[in-house]
Amino acid sequence: MLLLSNEDVEDLLTMADCIDALQRAYQDAADGTAVNGFRSDIITQTTHENASYSLKMMGAVMTSFEIGALRLNSDILTFPIKNGKRRKVKVPAAPDERWVGLVLLFSTRTGEPLAIFPDGVVQRLRVGATSGLGVRYLARENARAVAIIGTGWQAGAQAMAVAAVRPIKEMLCFSPNPESRQRFSMELERRLGIPVVPAESAEQAVRSADIVLCATNSLNAVLRDELIGPGMHIGSIRKGEIDPATLLRADRVIIHHPDNMTDGHVVFARGVKYFEEIKEVSINTALRTLTEAPALSDVVSGKAAGRSAPSEITCFLNYHGLGFQFAATGAILYKKAMQAGRGHQLPTEWFTESVHP
Repeated sequence: MLLLSNEDVEDLLTMADCIDALQRAYQDAADGTAVNGFRSDIITQTTHENASYSLKMMGAVMTSFEIGALRLNSDILTFPIKNGKRRKVKVPAAPDERWVGLVLLFSTRTGEPLAIFPDGVVQRLRVGATSGLGVRYLARENARAVAIIGTGWQAGAQAMAVAAVRPIKEMLCFSPNPESRQRFSMELERRLGIPVVPAESAEQAVRSADIVLCATNSLNAVLRDELIGPGMHIGSIRKGEIDPATLLRADRVIIHHPDNMTDGHVVFARGVKYFEEIKEVSINTALRTLTEAPALSDVVSGKAAGRSAPSEITCFLNYHGLGFQFAATGAILYKKAMQAGRGHQLPTEWFTESVHP
């Protein structure tokens, strides 16, 4: 049993690794050899004031990688109002102000546990890589200008992913916090080797963009219809970031997975306070057809079309994780860790038993 850290993951796993692994995962998902389990979010009360407790679980098996994966999170959730907008914030309430998220890998040959590692860096990379696949199939081939709405942890991965699949010449970023967007632009410019400009407004960032990717923790729309023009590709990693009028205007909308378009995976304890709104398709009847839109696996496998004309407005809704993302990226990580001698080996018998379960 191999124990890996976020530092191991960051040193070993590249964005290109993740994009390649997920390309295979979505192809396997389309032909039924990558099997995704149902996600479950259990929301209850917690002793923390103005907060909720969430236990989130998802799993999958990828037979081509001979890997089963389980991802779980134990979170304290808060919903503060900042700059007049409500946001969803996970509190680092574990000892030493830390968060709790784990991925476990299992062998489909023997059933034994192979590895355990935190989900933080892998989570960031797989979200970015999935949006990168959306860009690969839906953005114009000659797309060179990018706008990133959001300047946090996930926004950085969106920037890295789009730069991995298109030869980007310029990137603009926006968030309401001037210090945050200045820091973000300097870090990304250094990492990507392209100009990254902090914008004063979302309008300025989007005005000349070919690709617009949203990655915020806002529970309100950050991309409005009047900002969108012909030929753009737009993307979002959470519900509500793109306003409904924009979703209705798009010529081609691709969703991550049909099960992710509703809130059926969320179970609430009686009396729990939870401020996150339900998904657009549940409250706007005009958007309910989105549940029937092609999924990313359909596009990657060729079962559904990607962009078909330069003037199309395309949109990818990268909502919520899927278990086979962690199986695919975890399999590549495990292989590279074993080759590099990284991590700590723990006795497998600690995690197996002699009693029939």
